[in-house]
This record gives sequence, structure tokens and C-alpha cells, in this order.
Amino acid sequence: MIKTLISSSILTLALTTTVSAATQLRYAEGSPNRGARADAVFHMIEDVKKLSGGELTFDTHWGGALLNYKSMVGGVAGGTADMGTMLAAYDPKKLRSLTIGDIPTAYSDPWVGTRAMYELMSTNKDMQKLLADQGFVYLTGFSTTGAQFECAGDKQIRSIADIKGKRMRAVGNFAKILDDLGANLINLNISDAYQAYDTGLVDCGASYFYTIRAFKTFEVASNYTIANWGQLLGFATLMNIDIWNDLSPEHQAVLQKAGSNAVDYAAKLQIEEMELVVDGLRTGSIGKKAELYELPEEDRSALDVAAEKYVQEWIDQANQDGVDGQSIWNEFKALLAKYQEEKDSKGYPWQR
Repeated sequence: MIKTLISSSILTLALTTTVSAATQLRYAEGSPNRGARADAVFHMIEDVKKLSGGELTFDTHWGGALLNYKSMVGGVAGGTADMGTMLAAYDPKKLRSLTIGDIPTAYSDPWVGTRAMYELMSTNKDMQKLLADQGFVYLTGFSTTGAQFECAGDKQIRSIADIKGKRMRAVGNFAKILDDLGANLINLNISDAYQAYDTGLVDCGASYFYTIRAFKTFEVASNYTIANWGQLLGFATLMNIDIWNDLSPEHQAVLQKAGSNAVDYAAKLQIEEMELVVDGLRTGSIGKKAELYELPEEDRSALDVAAEKYVQEWIDQANQDGVDGQSIWNEFKALLAKYQEEKDSKGYPWQR
């Protein structure tokens, strides 16, 4: 009888351990499940499953079905979802650390930007603490790629001077800079851009080539000005810190590895998508032909100059949060230069 009870207990413990080893994570996405970035999210999810031997799985909610970008921060921190993709521009106070990536710089390459941001957020203790204080752990990051000017009807932006008076959609520091340059800002989610162009509510927007097919804005936009202006890097998948702490070290390592892999994969897809879209807009193969202009270099440089005051603004705010803002900014700029040099000398990782 004793042997039977012991055997039964061991079997029960083994079964319990097997069941508890399988963990499903609820993942909230504000974007639709199509396009280059959605493909990158799918890839990361499959990578996690593979690396964990199927012990980590996902219940993924797309297109804001569970949480949209505006509710994502509170929803993940509060446990509605275990993890989610967040844009710092929608909650800059709580995601102060991420907003460093939303200051437009001279670097617009998505691989350079996301790799620099990933290293900063994964190694800088102050940045990790700022996130932890809000209830989050950084898993991976995305880039919007460089901003372009997308216009509808007979509206167009061919120079900085053309910004003045335009009804424009943008977010974060990009919106602030455009406001400084005389634009009339309209506060809209990117998912509402199509209707806004179609009805004339918005003349132009700070848009991104990799989102054009996902949101189908090429159907209602008439022309694009290539500016390759900065990029939004305060764009990340964050995890609820309590859920993270409940995971085994092995599962934490899996998520970290998959997050790093996702940086290269997402950047590759975005670069390929941008090339496809630009060619498609020029030829009409995307579904509709649109005019493309190149913003003159002097105007492009003027955008960088206009961003300088927001660098100091971030540094001052970071100092108020108890960290050395200038030191962090210097580290970030050094990382951007490091990965730009690596890309220029060696090419992208998938080309080597």
C-alpha cells in the first residue's frame, strides 16, 4: 500500500509539473494581422514556441480587439494582457524611457535604429528600472522606419515651407515639430488615416512606407514626399513584470533570445516592404500609381535642427525621473553611430 501511494504521488507530481511547464501568454496587438510588422510578430511567436519546445504558447489578439494602442499601457500593467506592443507616443509619461527613441535623429535605417534601441533597453540599468517602475520588462522593439509625407487630393509637401497651414496627422515629437513649423495637427490613430484622407479631414500625414499596404492608404493618397525623417523607436513589445518574474529563468532566456532575433527579422521585412512599396507607387503595381518627390537635402537638415530642442527636453525630463539623461542620450547616439558603421562596413546581418 505504501509503495502504491508513493508511486501515485510521484506520478501526480510528474503530471502537475508537466502541466505547469506549459504556459500560455496573452498577447495584445493594436495593429491588424497583415503587413510586414505583423509578419515579424508571427515570426517571434513561432520562434518562442520553437525555442521553448512548445512550453510557451500565445493567445494573440490583433487589431485592438483586446487592447488598442491608447489602452495598451494600462491594460498590460493591469493584467488584461500579459504582454503587448506599445507606442510610447500614446503614453509618454509612463513610457518615458522608450520616448528617447521617438526623438528624430539623422538615422532612419530601421535595422540601425532598432538594434541600437534594443541594446540600450536591454543593457542600461537606468532604462530598465524606469520601465520596471511602471510594471514592464522590455522584450523587443520595432521601428516605424523614416517618416515620409503622405498627402491626399491636390495637397503636397515639397519643402519645409509647404508644411505651414496643412491639416496633418502625426504623433509624438514629430507632431510637435510639425506644429512648430506651422501645421494644424489632427489627433488620429493611424487606423483612422484612410477615412481622414478620404473625407478631407486631413491633408497630409507623417507616414511610413511599410504601413501603406497594411492600412491601404495608397488608395486615398495622391502623392508622397520621401523625407526619410528620423523614426519612431519608442515602439516595443513589453511584458507585465509580475508575469515575467513568475517565469522560469529558462523561459525568460527564450523570450530574450526571440526578442533579439525579432529585431533583425523585422528590419529585413520592413526594408523589403519599403522597396516594394516605393516601386509599386511609381509603377502602379501596388494597386494605384502615386507621385513621388524627394525632399531637398537642405529641408531635410532643417527637420533635424528643429528636433534639437526636444533632445534637451528629454534629457531634462529624464533627470527629473532620477537618472542621468545626458549620459543616456550620449550612449544612445553612440549606439546609433555604432550600428550605422557596422551596416555600412559589413552590410545587414542577413546579407553576410
